[in-house]
Amino acid sequence: MTSPRGPRDRRVSQRIGAIAESATLKVDAKAKALKAEGRPVIGFGAGEPDFPTPDYVVEAAAAACYDVNNHRYTPAGGLPELKAAIVAKTKRDSGLEVTPAEVLVTNGGKQAVYEAFAAMLDPGDEVLLPAPYWTTYPECIRLAGGVPVEVFADETQDYKVTVEQLEAARTDKTKILLFVSPSNPTGSVYTADEIRAIGAWVAEHGLWVVTDEIYEHLLYDGVETGSLPVLCPELADHTVVLNGVAKTYAMTGWRVGWMIGPADIVKAATNLQSHATSNVANVSQRAAIAALEGDLSAVQEMHAAFDRRRKLIVGMLNEIASVYCPTPQGAFYAYPSVKGLLGKEYDGRRIDSSADLAEYILEKAEVAVVPGEAFGSPGYLRLSYALGDDDLVEGITRLQKLFA
Repeated sequence: MTSPRGPRDRRVSQRIGAIAESATLKVDAKAKALKAEGRPVIGFGAGEPDFPTPDYVVEAAAAACYDVNNHRYTPAGGLPELKAAIVAKTKRDSGLEVTPAEVLVTNGGKQAVYEAFAAMLDPGDEVLLPAPYWTTYPECIRLAGGVPVEVFADETQDYKVTVEQLEAARTDKTKILLFVSPSNPTGSVYTADEIRAIGAWVAEHGLWVVTDEIYEHLLYDGVETGSLPVLCPELADHTVVLNGVAKTYAMTGWRVGWMIGPADIVKAATNLQSHATSNVANVSQRAAIAALEGDLSAVQEMHAAFDRRRKLIVGMLNEIASVYCPTPQGAFYAYPSVKGLLGKEYDGRRIDSSADLAEYILEKAEVAVVPGEAFGSPGYLRLSYALGDDDLVEGITRLQKLFA
């Protein structure tokens, strides 16, 4: 007789077993694997600049390798010099004044996301999550014991939620609004007036805000926007700001992010990090100091290239029948609606979802894209235009021919 299975028979915990693999990294890994096999795959999956990290940053890291002080443990919350650089950079770029005690340096932006929610949420607390959303957000909320409450805005709203939508989703369990502008995956940017309106609603109901500003330098078309705690100073003590060097300085592999918030929240997250990972790699921290203290000329060069590619990819996508792609005003993503391509047969194969469509595109055109299901919005695709111009043109040309 077989005994009933109990908790001790479970090989993977329910909490971790419920986590989905990062869809963007999965697509990127598959594209790279196919390339390694010799297939001419073009990957639009990863949100990763194709530029090298600026030379002066690399040189600072190389020098740091020979400094014995960097061979040892350092404070779990970050090097004092890097905290000071983050304080100065934050005032310079967004006008927000903070102190080193309100800064925690993390192992990339993802750790900042998780630790912010882990420090703030109790089981059952709800987080309003505008969708389309970055695939990591809901997983971090759930891991922290919270409940993500999706608030969807489609392309007719430029993928931006309204105060009315947020109010309709609010309950007595709502604690936090996750606010992201510029957005991953859509590239949408909230205007200053839209941010003020949302901030006033947050303040009225005594909520908290976690705002991800990692794409702050990637803005186009002169859009008038700003940092939420600056535009809404009444929320400064109820806001946690997430940021990092990955996107602005082409430093995705260096793994340096940070969170800024009230000192008690930051101290709690620092305590968590002291047990989870201790300090961020010192060489990476030294590189981040060089990035933040240097001028923005390299950033401006990358911005110009992204802007050119943005216009190119949107124009080419909108030439495909039944595809509509709004023009993003930030980040480096295009987020076309492909609902008009669904429910049809291609080569005798019926395509009913954007997930099916992404598989079909990879198989037939050897182009890797991320389906909208990964971002809480079936019927869309995300394409990063942070890749070379030639690959961009070739990849979208393949899509145009596939759906001609």
